[in-house]
Amino acid sequence: MYRNKTPNRKKIMIIFVVICLVSLLLMGRLVYLMIFRSEYYGQKAENLHERERDIKAARGKIYDANGVLLASNRTVCMVSVIHSQIEEPERVIEVLTKELEISEETARKRVEKVSSIERVKTNVPKETGDRIREYGLAGVKVDEDYKRYYPYDSLASKVLGFTGGDNQGIVGLEVIYDQYLQGTNGKILTLTDAKGVEIENAGETRLEPVDGNNLTISLDYNIQMYAQQAALKVMQEKQADSVSLIVMNPQNGEIMAMVNVPEFNLNSPYELNFETTEEYDSEEKQNLLNQMWRNPCLNDTYEPGSTFKIITASAALEEGVVKLTDNFSCPGYKIVEDRKIRCHKTAGHGAETFVDGIKNSCNPVFIEVGLRLGADKFYDYFKQFGLLSKTNIDLPGEAATIMHAKENIGQVELATISFGQSFQITPIQLATTVSSLINGGTRVTPHFGVEVKNPEGKVVETFAYEQKEGTVSKETSATLRGLLEKVVSEGSGNKASIAGFSIGGKTATSQTLPRSDHKYISSFLGFSPADDPQVLALVVIRNPQGVYYGGTIAAPVVKSVFENILPYLGIERGEFEEDNGEEQ
Repeated sequence: MYRNKTPNRKKIMIIFVVICLVSLLLMGRLVYLMIFRSEYYGQKAENLHERERDIKAARGKIYDANGVLLASNRTVCMVSVIHSQIEEPERVIEVLTKELEISEETARKRVEKVSSIERVKTNVPKETGDRIREYGLAGVKVDEDYKRYYPYDSLASKVLGFTGGDNQGIVGLEVIYDQYLQGTNGKILTLTDAKGVEIENAGETRLEPVDGNNLTISLDYNIQMYAQQAALKVMQEKQADSVSLIVMNPQNGEIMAMVNVPEFNLNSPYELNFETTEEYDSEEKQNLLNQMWRNPCLNDTYEPGSTFKIITASAALEEGVVKLTDNFSCPGYKIVEDRKIRCHKTAGHGAETFVDGIKNSCNPVFIEVGLRLGADKFYDYFKQFGLLSKTNIDLPGEAATIMHAKENIGQVELATISFGQSFQITPIQLATTVSSLINGGTRVTPHFGVEVKNPEGKVVETFAYEQKEGTVSKETSATLRGLLEKVVSEGSGNKASIAGFSIGGKTATSQTLPRSDHKYISSFLGFSPADDPQVLALVVIRNPQGVYYGGTIAAPVVKSVFENILPYLGIERGEFEEDNGEEQ
């Protein structure tokens, strides 16, 4: 029987054509990959057989205002193992256990772990790393690394801060300026076969690291040392909990010293800075470390007490609600609404002018001045002086002022605010605000950072900081400087006076909360020369034992600092008389 085979031939032809088309497409794709994309895929293939190790960059150094090295680096080593290259695992475990002083279990875990590269230990002393290299063990890599080093251990510890295991800043200036100090790591690229074994005679490709930039700060090593010695002395003598001391230039905000004793050792920042027999769990110890690292000059607030009378006086003089010749009477207290608010001199100061009131640090005088101002005006001056915003100091964790809301300031609150109680500010906020009131009315930004230089010494950035003019008039500022000079030469701050130097200042003694604990904070803020301030110092002594008046124990601290640093700063002695006045 005859059959028509034409349809089968057509099917065969169609299949043949499809196969040809597919073949052409595959051949075209292959030509494209081999000719036009060969370099790309060749690189991909090579990367599959490259092992990468970091070459650590040196972190930038930190220098003081005169070029004294405050933070540097020490060469250490990082020891790693490559599982696929290890030929004598037991010998490697033995050597690592001995030289790195780790447990055999830890060494074995690292050696037997199947990975491209396994880190065994970092921050290994260089001499230890060199000894491990000398064993010549296959699969053991010793790479140089850097560990941060602070030549003066605890000096300015809560300012400088420290770095972590990866050499990144954790606290202090180290974290604020991390982007400048941190370098760029290099790399070592090693060719390996498919099993991860290095190919002999293939050599290494090195991408060299770029070291970090160096930071110059305004802190002066010598002034910091003078301040730290003075703070330590009063803390030990008065068995105080802690002492903070700020020394700054009130004209531009540069901080020359910032002390917070007890400090801690920057080269062992995870060791507590006090002796104890107690055992702490990890959470308890971390809380203690966090507290140890805090910088009370800016992380903590306190009731400033009578040093705040500088702000009250400035606002009242600027507003014109008080004149230097105004007369007041102090019977030892002042009644405001239903509250009897006492003066520190319970017998009273009697009749006195406003000048007498600030020399005597008389609470009733300042209560009256505050009431004359009124809550609305006083609050406006808080804003004008910058008290309701942060200083923007170049350190982390600055706390804000804790102040009553305007609508909650009644007569009693207004009275207590006027002499520095019932609200809280930071020491750096007080120092910054007073700087603007005595320098002619310019609100400055307190700071440490001055400039950044590259490793070759070329300046790559100079820092500029915000300033705000017109905090107070120049006339009010000049009047205030004269009043505060009298506080030291004739009044409650007389223990800060130094023969031949013109010094202004204000004492303070405040009580911490709860009042029932009977704990006090003694402080003194001083500046010199009184007519053209070039240096300002604020000392805050927390919970001193025995006599706790600011005029008695805090003013002498600033005096001892000034005796050392005024000649050092080139401030010359003049013909000024020393006159002992009343003490607070």
